[in-house]
Amino acid sequence: MSAMVLAQEAANINPGLAAIGFGASAIGAGIGVGLIWSAVISGTARQPEARGQLMGIGWTTFVLAELVMLIGLVLFFIAQGG
Repeated sequence: MSAMVLAQEAANINPGLAAIGFGASAIGAGIGVGLIWSAVISGTARQPEARGQLMGIGWTTFVLAELVMLIGLVLFFIAQGG
C-alpha cells in the first residue's frame, strides 16, 4: 500500500473516532459534575457554615470538568474537518 492510500484510510476513520472521543469526554464530564455537586451537597449538610467555601470550590471544579468536555468538542470539530 502506498502512503497516499494509508492517509486516505486514516482520514475515513478519523470522524468515527472523533465522535467516540467526544462522547467519552461528555460522559466523563457528566459523571464528574455529578460527583462534584454531590460532594458539595453532602459537605453542606454536614457542616452548614462551610457552605460558601464549598460552593466556591464546587463552581471552580465544575468549570474545569466542563472545560474537558469543551476541549473534546473542539477536537471533534477539528477531526471532522480533516
